[in-house]
Amino acid sequence: MRQSVPVPDDALAQLRWLRTPEGAAAAARAAVLLAEGSDLLTGLARLRAEVGPEHAGPAWELARLRARARPAFGADADVLFLTADTLEQAGRPALAARRARRLLADTADGWGVDSVADLGCASGTDTVALARAGARVLAVDLDPLARELTAANAEVLGLSDQVWVVAGDAVELVDAARGGEVAGCAGAVLDPARRAGGRRLLDPDRWSPPWSTVAALLDRAPHAVVKVAPGLDHDRVPTGVEAEWVSAGGSIVEALLWGRGRSTAWRRASLVRGDEVLELTADADPGPAPAGPVRGWLHEPDPAVIRSGLVSVAAAELDATLVDPTIAYLTSDAPAGSAWVSSYRVDEVLPFNLKKLKALLRTRGVGRVVVKKRGSPIEPEALVRQLRGPGAGSAVVVVTRVAGAPTALVCDLT
Repeated sequence: MRQSVPVPDDALAQLRWLRTPEGAAAAARAAVLLAEGSDLLTGLARLRAEVGPEHAGPAWELARLRARARPAFGADADVLFLTADTLEQAGRPALAARRARRLLADTADGWGVDSVADLGCASGTDTVALARAGARVLAVDLDPLARELTAANAEVLGLSDQVWVVAGDAVELVDAARGGEVAGCAGAVLDPARRAGGRRLLDPDRWSPPWSTVAALLDRAPHAVVKVAPGLDHDRVPTGVEAEWVSAGGSIVEALLWGRGRSTAWRRASLVRGDEVLELTADADPGPAPAGPVRGWLHEPDPAVIRSGLVSVAAAELDATLVDPTIAYLTSDAPAGSAWVSSYRVDEVLPFNLKKLKALLRTRGVGRVVVKKRGSPIEPEALVRQLRGPGAGSAVVVVTRVAGAPTALVCDLT
């Protein structure tokens, strides 16, 4: 059960208190209580007795958020200042560090970036990564709590000499950009807010700042990177701007637009595996992969490959074809030793018919199935229940279209 204490209305005053020696001691005490297994009521009662009722809640909440942040932020989490919203919105520090390194790296013509405007600094995740990579950072936000969080985090991480936190409007600063610089900085980072009222904003024109500011930044600041929604329509990407999709653990974790001074490809798919990052690129639209009949192996491309429009590049590397011109499943005669796809040996191909599919699985002694689907209205969870049987065997059932026809592929689970 999630143990959460709402941030009080005077959040700014409480944050400033938490930055004092007394506040630091209270947060440390709360961390000890959490580590000892104290529940919310017991922990708060003890904290109220020790630090006062007005400070117990914020200290407990900060300790709880730091514990949640530790898997991603490591040792930094023990000193960072966070709110529930900023922790939810914060990107992975490793990804922020990767972006910072690329933004600051010298280009082929020797151009380097040593100062960056972080337009909408939130709790300072990008500001910290940029400063650690060697940049001087102007952290900008209209929200005084965001500015206080960023200043606090820069201080506790020993980066205050490289970070200047100021009040400012990203829209106005981008509108005023001249000579490739934003607010006097050679580079810029922008992460528009893409949620409101707890819901995703699918229309980029409703982001904050809106798409018009994103487009203006990419036009005026060649050394800029913008975080965008993974589902961004490719038609929105300006000419000469590189779009990159990054995946980890089978899911898209971020999508980026790189300004023209940083772009080195048309599209890029990046796959994060521990400390390793694999990249697949194309300098121009490679077009669709050819389609053909289902062969001995089925390959499911990584989502970054699909979203970046590079399925045909992966197909060419595997000597594979699409099972259908509109479906991102590939097929070939051999297994793939590629990190860009998950491969399954195809045992049976049949027109999709629930009764016949159940009979086939029973005949093969299959009682446990994993269902995958693409281009089909079926609900995988419901189909799993319908196909479950007494057999000891297992299989992957892929429901899709093959040459336009609803089809089921029964594949080996191993």
